[in-house]
Amino acid sequence: MVAAVRRAVGIRKVGHAGTLDPMATGALVVAVGRVTRLIRFIQPLPKEYLARARFGVATDTLDADGQEVSTKEMPVSQVDVGSVLGSFVGEISQTPPMVSAVKIGGRRLYELAREGKEVERPARQVTVHSLEVTSFEEGRYPLVGLRVVCGKGVYVRSLADDIAMALGGRAHLVALRRTRVGSLAVGEVPASGPGPEDLGHWEGWMLSPAEGLADLPGWTVAEETVEQVRNGRRIPSDQTRGLSEGSYLRILDDAGRLWGVYRRRGTLLIPEVVLN
Repeated sequence: MVAAVRRAVGIRKVGHAGTLDPMATGALVVAVGRVTRLIRFIQPLPKEYLARARFGVATDTLDADGQEVSTKEMPVSQVDVGSVLGSFVGEISQTPPMVSAVKIGGRRLYELAREGKEVERPARQVTVHSLEVTSFEEGRYPLVGLRVVCGKGVYVRSLADDIAMALGGRAHLVALRRTRVGSLAVGEVPASGPGPEDLGHWEGWMLSPAEGLADLPGWTVAEETVEQVRNGRRIPSDQTRGLSEGSYLRILDDAGRLWGVYRRRGTLLIPEVVLN
């Protein structure tokens, strides 16, 4: 996707705020040019996924792209599934799947998997903010719809398999769609954007930097403060009273343009990223 955007816009500097599995669809946040420096403020934001999992059938990738490795009937009910979800909400321990981009010994796990190797993967602490069943098709191999809101680093396919294991079986994903990253949702594009036939004016499809970082609190400042921000100066400000130590603040001008992201340090706001 990054390569496709580079070709479309003719700009080399393109970055993304978190990958999707090959099978998955949905929201992929991409930044172009100098605002790639802002990606790090988007990466930690909660992400929302809609998934469908087939219970009773496991694959080597934990999704429909893989090969079946086990089949065992799981005639569980929606109530059964709902009864175990609570143990997967909050800070949980999760082992990344073998087919993933996690590095072990300097190599991606999916590279090792392609060579037929399986290695020990240390479990990681990740956060699931909410988890619910959205649909349920009963049978010997139930099809379960899940809505997941989670933090960075959560593998939804591992989560689905872990839920099934808590019920005595296995599962794999047959569909996965990321619907939201922070407040950036699928289909969010400026109403004044160009039509799909007019890709030469690609800028019209873009959210502004201020809109892209809408999850951060904003402070609209006067022209003299904008000039301080442009020069990367520290700013003593009573705006720090509403911020926790180390938290970030967007600095905006009267027109809503983003000039920088500052961080609270004591009674000062110090620059993290300045956009000139």
